[in-house]
Amino acid sequence: MDDKLKTRDGFKSKWGFILACIGSAVGMGNIWRFPTMVSAYGGMTFLIPYLIFVALIGSTGVISEMALGRSAQAGPVDAFGDCTELRWQNRKIGEIIGLIPVLGSLALAIGYTCVMGWIFKYTYLGISGNLYELGQDMDAIGGTFGQTASAFGANMWIVIAIIASFAIMVMGISDGIEKANKIMMPTLFILFVGLAIYIFNLPGSHEGYKYIFSVNPEGLKSREVWIYAFGQAFFSLSVAGNGTVIYGSYLPKDECIPSSARNVAVFDTIAAMMAAIVIIPAMAAASAELDAGGPGLMFIYLVNVFNGMPIGRIVGMIFYICVLFAGLSSIINLYEAPVAYFQERFHFSRPLATVIIHIIGCTAAIMIQGIVSGWMDVVSIYICPLGAALAGIMFLWIAGKDYVLAAVNEGSPKGIGSWYYPLAKYVYVTAAIVALIAGARLGGIG
Repeated sequence: MDDKLKTRDGFKSKWGFILACIGSAVGMGNIWRFPTMVSAYGGMTFLIPYLIFVALIGSTGVISEMALGRSAQAGPVDAFGDCTELRWQNRKIGEIIGLIPVLGSLALAIGYTCVMGWIFKYTYLGISGNLYELGQDMDAIGGTFGQTASAFGANMWIVIAIIASFAIMVMGISDGIEKANKIMMPTLFILFVGLAIYIFNLPGSHEGYKYIFSVNPEGLKSREVWIYAFGQAFFSLSVAGNGTVIYGSYLPKDECIPSSARNVAVFDTIAAMMAAIVIIPAMAAASAELDAGGPGLMFIYLVNVFNGMPIGRIVGMIFYICVLFAGLSSIINLYEAPVAYFQERFHFSRPLATVIIHIIGCTAAIMIQGIVSGWMDVVSIYICPLGAALAGIMFLWIAGKDYVLAAVNEGSPKGIGSWYYPLAKYVYVTAAIVALIAGARLGGIG
């Protein structure tokens, strides 16, 4: 492992790593789904269980995946192989199972590439003013998105999204991914704060804040509220046995993993809350009902809302730049696991592995444009929670307690509490399995 560490790229600073992990977690789930869930399930009535689950998953799943990657100094394939070799003196079993989260990461990246094509187009339309010129004509707004999201409707923009991802990733971890996130994440938060301040001063926006921070005691008794809050927290924190594992593998051994995991959970939650306190009060100020989530919220309903605001052109432009940074920081994380696999398994150079994966991603994304919604559903409902469950089982059940605690405590000024191992082994792994089962039954909770 030491020889591998010397030859691998990695994060040069603690905050570079944390910002990269935050970037991987802050994505479309925070921006187009979280505000919808908060609105649909009663503001604080949804937030209370959501925050409970964020604390649970952040203190178990995020820590476990970071530690698993760092202990192996490799992605899921070699990390799972280390676990089965330790337990059964057989690497092959773990390596074969480790392909599941790698393929899941690539599949999700392909779907995300389609969405990033849309985002690049809307960012351009926002900056050029063409989006604002649509006014509040819902037929024109809906038609623009319908044309964009149709089969082969965003080919050029998908290529642009792939080029942007490639340009960052080919530079490596410290010079590419770390530096890009050090720019994108602070900028995203600053722009979101600016939007929040502007929305706060709009007439009627106070109804949105009132709703966000209201509690319905009866709603807290609803099983559905708790299931959806759990699913949102689970997927928002980006635990899927791939992205957090591979980023963890680039983390220096003198860094404290529990501290890093806590910061990721806190800032991901702040980003989600900022999206909610921008979108819900904005909809309230426009007397609009937040009754749709997914792409329709971001590419249709919010366009109508922004275009009806004073200085709506500027607001819309800033919003889509925020979305662009959130999406781009996520997509480079999703492509990293398969890129690293090609480097580790076939000993390809970083540029060659990055080229191959991005060609695959671009080609597949162009081909699936007409079915991207179903594609993303299948991946998020089945493959991502399966990857998370497998990572938890491999690390916490197969590798064993001594290995786990040594991996988690390395670099920590004081050892993690005795609560961690049983909570992670029994509660978190069970939760990952529940996410898989509940997601399949409900048609997606992430």
